[in-house]
Amino acid sequence: MENIRNFVIIAHIDHGKSTLADRFLEITGTVDSRHMRPQYLDRMELERERGITIKMAPVRMIYKVNHAEARNSKPEILNKLETPNSKSLEIRNSKLEIAKSEYVLNLIDTPGHSDFAYEVSRALAAVEGAILLVDATKGIQAQTLSNFRAARKAGLKIIGAVNKIDLLQAQTNADSRLNKVVRAAAELLGVREEEIFKISAKTGKGVRELLDAVIKRVPAPRTDADFSPTSADNLPRESAMPARALIFDSLYDDHKGILAFMRVFSGEFSAGETVQFLASGAKAKIKEVGYFSPDFKTAQKISAGEIGYIATGLKESALIKIGDTIITQTNAERTRTDADNFPHGSALSPRESASLPLPGYKEPLPVVFISFYPDRTTKFEDLKKGLERLRLNDSSLSFEPDANEALGRGLKVGFLGQLHFEITASRLKREFGVDFITSFPSIAYRILLRNTADQRGHASQTSAGDSRRQSAIIVKQPQDFPDNPEKVWQPMIRVEILTPQSYLNQVVNLKNIFDLEVLEIKNLGENLILEGRMPLAELIRDFDDQLKSASAGFASMSYEFDGETAADVEKLEILVVGEVLPALTRIVPKKDLEREARRTVERLKKLLPREQWSQPIQAKAQGRIIARETIPALRKDVTGYLYGGDRSRKMKLWKKQQRGKKKLEKMAAVNISPEVFREILKK
Repeated sequence: MENIRNFVIIAHIDHGKSTLADRFLEITGTVDSRHMRPQYLDRMELERERGITIKMAPVRMIYKVNHAEARNSKPEILNKLETPNSKSLEIRNSKLEIAKSEYVLNLIDTPGHSDFAYEVSRALAAVEGAILLVDATKGIQAQTLSNFRAARKAGLKIIGAVNKIDLLQAQTNADSRLNKVVRAAAELLGVREEEIFKISAKTGKGVRELLDAVIKRVPAPRTDADFSPTSADNLPRESAMPARALIFDSLYDDHKGILAFMRVFSGEFSAGETVQFLASGAKAKIKEVGYFSPDFKTAQKISAGEIGYIATGLKESALIKIGDTIITQTNAERTRTDADNFPHGSALSPRESASLPLPGYKEPLPVVFISFYPDRTTKFEDLKKGLERLRLNDSSLSFEPDANEALGRGLKVGFLGQLHFEITASRLKREFGVDFITSFPSIAYRILLRNTADQRGHASQTSAGDSRRQSAIIVKQPQDFPDNPEKVWQPMIRVEILTPQSYLNQVVNLKNIFDLEVLEIKNLGENLILEGRMPLAELIRDFDDQLKSASAGFASMSYEFDGETAADVEKLEILVVGEVLPALTRIVPKKDLEREARRTVERLKKLLPREQWSQPIQAKAQGRIIARETIPALRKDVTGYLYGGDRSRKMKLWKKQQRGKKKLEKMAAVNISPEVFREILKK
């Protein structure tokens, strides 16, 4: 394992992670130059269109140090490649050579958007090092800080690099700008400026030196000894240790079943062995093992310290949980016989160690809930199967059955943010060809309500010691929001905004539009960090777009959850042609109730097409109609061909037309397209 390096590339969105990965693939010869293309590891068409990484992408590279360069270099330069656990240089036949010149580099390219922070956390738990990439033209941004803190918390060795130095060459103050960014990166990492690499992932300048630094600075893979609560001296012999690995991703294959992407921490896994998943208790016989090169490449086995995959043959997505620990059943059985020879009291027995899950993961917490209903020719089973397939390689997705009188059976899906929803919706359409209608996005509220007869339909939990028999419920859908609740709590987030000083006033003025509380403003080089607190509901109301508009695109943000607080909100229902549309029901602050009601009906009047009948649009809250607009019916001149004569003939045609429109109005049904929802969502 001394020649294995596991590392990730982390950065803010659009700072050049995928381009840097391309150069690594070229330098190591992993991908032939004839087949190379930009953003090679971004395999989804949607990733290439948007220019962002959505899914983490692992790849195994074999890096061979150039012997010709090694013989002509000075020893002090070669010592940079020296690993902490082995002597790298030897004198052989009067020639200076590198004794261990071949390294296995397991790279995981990660997303940069804050909605996919969970993807990054899963990758960090599977590696020992990280390259923190900073755009030389933009400097440190919000997600740069967030990813750096996550990597430091995971105990990784972090290497700083400033990218896109080629874009600064045309600027008059290029050196000054580059020095400022390098200085800021060095202060963030707590290292000397000389330790920050200046690279161009596009041209390849400085990339090979950065790859050499990965070998020198990133430690060899961790083993089970690093996770033991006792001294390594008391661990059982290696043959008694179970084979144990951590699942950090998965993918569904029609022929091989679920492919589990995993990092092996002890032992080895090979085809034909029976494995057990500790969280679900499921067992499977390994059909195939292999590596990512970057395509799937079969192998005889994958051993401790390596990253690879196994084909489980399982077809049910619920049996594979991202973050689960997997052990070989054969090794688990063998440890039972070895346990008697193990000195008890000083450390865990092999059998006990086999049942302990590996640390490093937490359950994803969905914050935005949207209901999906099948549309047109799509069946409910097709929609459900598509979401189940997506959940295999996106474990942050969660869904449960839902139903609506107008839309029928559906699924209530939890997302990590608005972009996560947009990506998932696009993938459902492209990859599985399903059509669907979505409800308005909502968040989860915790509600305290009186245990009255009209609230018996809610699943409740009685609060101890309350003489009024109050009960607390969690409401995820606006249409389930009860009338006259006793008290409501809403989730809060702590927002960190990085902005140039010249845009500070515009960014601070966002508190006049959104319920944003500015807590602190700090300096970070030539930028400012604005820390604030706001309800999660405000985030999904186009906050990110408004921030980009206020700062001309220079400001960036990241957020994390920060408890909950009391909320003064009310349920707003929208009626079209006298029928409540649950998909348009929202929870809004009482102070904004009338304004949002008026805005919604006015926008719907503009967005909905005219029909053969009149369409009244009403907003209802607190038991009364508080806003109304009417879309007039399309009208055909049925008397145009008449001329002269008695007016009674025209009256007969008009009355006949009115009777027809009234008949159509009784049969009227309004379908709201997803495009209408996206427009209404914007603030």
